[in-house]
Amino acid sequence: MFYFLLKYVILGPLLRLVFRPRIEGLDHIPEEGPAIVAGNHLSFADHFLMPAVLKRRITFLAKAEYFTGPGIRGRLTATFFRSAGQIPVDRSGKEAGQAAIREGLGVLSKDELLGIYPEGTRSHDGRLYKGKVGVAVMALRAQVPVIPCAMIGTFEAQPPGKVIPKIHPVTIRFGKPLDFSRYEGMENEKAILRAITDEIMYAILMLSEQEYVDQYAAVAKAEEAAAAKERKFPRLPLS
Repeated sequence: MFYFLLKYVILGPLLRLVFRPRIEGLDHIPEEGPAIVAGNHLSFADHFLMPAVLKRRITFLAKAEYFTGPGIRGRLTATFFRSAGQIPVDRSGKEAGQAAIREGLGVLSKDELLGIYPEGTRSHDGRLYKGKVGVAVMALRAQVPVIPCAMIGTFEAQPPGKVIPKIHPVTIRFGKPLDFSRYEGMENEKAILRAITDEIMYAILMLSEQEYVDQYAAVAKAEEAAAAKERKFPRLPLS
């Protein structure tokens, strides 16, 4: 109930009024049945803008940190995400990936739309990063199509670290569904999973026209943070 209040009464109309997003390819979203919507991830606003323009309900796998934040703001954020039907996923530890896959397959088993960001985290610089293979595993196990999606302009509207978004043109572009039924039963083949994931990321790249980086976003962030720390606190030469 709260999901539909947000979508049609509270947040949805406000987002459409403020951002006036341009929607392309909405007819590629199936009217019924399970499917994965795989998109780039540029901004916190992505969580709200895409669901606001879809006719169907979509459930995202959201990072667990959104549900465990401290203080009043943390509790409000957690309440919001739970009420909106989003699923927390712990991204740490060896079992994190398998837990996310189980949760995602649970959504698809109910003939619903599953939203996922294959990059695994928001882009810190607006570029598109290498996708993780969990999306391929779910597509093969559930035997569902993958609809690529590009969020354009949300990085400029609300880049990482910015709490209040600014008004900026936003386009949400959906591509043709990708069918991977030819790989049925091959979800344990690493080369196949990588090929499928790369095909999905290429489709997103063509829609978004971002610069592509063949590296995981989390690794790139860690390397940049380490380099920044080194510049701030350079190592002294050994005497």
